[in-house]
Amino acid sequence: MHVPDGFINAPTSAVTGVVAAGAIAVSLRGARRELDERTAPLAGLVAAFIFAVQMLNFPVAAGTSGHLLGGALAAILVGPYTGVLCVSVVLLMQGILFADGGLTALGVNITDMAIVTTVVAYALFRGLVKVLPRTRRSVTVASFVAALVSVPAAALAFTLLYWIGGTTDVAIGKVATAMIGVHVLIGIGEAAITALTVGAVIAVRPDLVYGARGLQQRLKLRVNGELVDAPSAAAPAPAPVAARSHRTVWITGLVASLVLAGFVSFYASADPDGLEKVASDKGIDEKAEEHAAADSPLADYGVKDITDARISGGLAGVIGVGVTVVAGSAVFWTVRRRRSDDASPTHTETTV
Repeated sequence: MHVPDGFINAPTSAVTGVVAAGAIAVSLRGARRELDERTAPLAGLVAAFIFAVQMLNFPVAAGTSGHLLGGALAAILVGPYTGVLCVSVVLLMQGILFADGGLTALGVNITDMAIVTTVVAYALFRGLVKVLPRTRRSVTVASFVAALVSVPAAALAFTLLYWIGGTTDVAIGKVATAMIGVHVLIGIGEAAITALTVGAVIAVRPDLVYGARGLQQRLKLRVNGELVDAPSAAAPAPAPVAARSHRTVWITGLVASLVLAGFVSFYASADPDGLEKVASDKGIDEKAEEHAAADSPLADYGVKDITDARISGGLAGVIGVGVTVVAGSAVFWTVRRRRSDDASPTHTETTV
């Protein structure tokens, strides 16, 4: 759903740019409360994983494909504020390096794909986990539903932005019907990817899933035929064991991202995604502009001057994952250090 330059007029793009900048500023402050020494590295990995999976367009219907947006996944894994930052990092890398999503439309894309998806998904997710049984399975189910709803919500948000600042004269009702209809189908794919990923992380390290914090049930023991709560004095895993486990999760996630972007992406659907299809069918792409980074060596997810499509696309995907994990990790480690600095006591000397 990357909006190119020319779809939305300059005033509306400028306003969404201000909204996006404000949301990122708020998220930088909020992420200080969400990130710790375990989750800061995970956040950079989540950004890289979202980048990789967004390269995997999957077919939906009538010559249309879809791809992960990632707001729900990021919010549930690392928190809503950090989630906004994760998707924003991905969109920035895609716009600058790969000519995917207009640079003048960056505010539109961050507002739509990072803010709307994250806020809608996490609000619905939190509501569901409060009413569902307090189990890991409930977290996975809530993840599925939240991700499913977040995608048509983003489609609706785009429709509203186009109604306000669209550059072509198109009946907005037709745009809304087409956008929401196709993105409900795409939402099913988003929900499946999100639930599978959240479920996989919960299975090995539930403590790393932000949305699962506080949901662990007390261990039950059967005494004289009755179930009673086990004592809460169980010792945590030794620090070296926990550290090794954390590194295993991080390395596994990075390898999976590299394989998805470097190899599996070659088999992704070549059909236009939901927005591209609707734009073509309804004529809202008549004033689309060429991307400012169209001459980038990595434009369109291929390495310039490499003629073999498989090698070119795979290498571009690997570079994208690497750049995104480095950029994301740098952002989140900086935020984490700011939290540590803020929490440090201020020592003052007094003389008597």
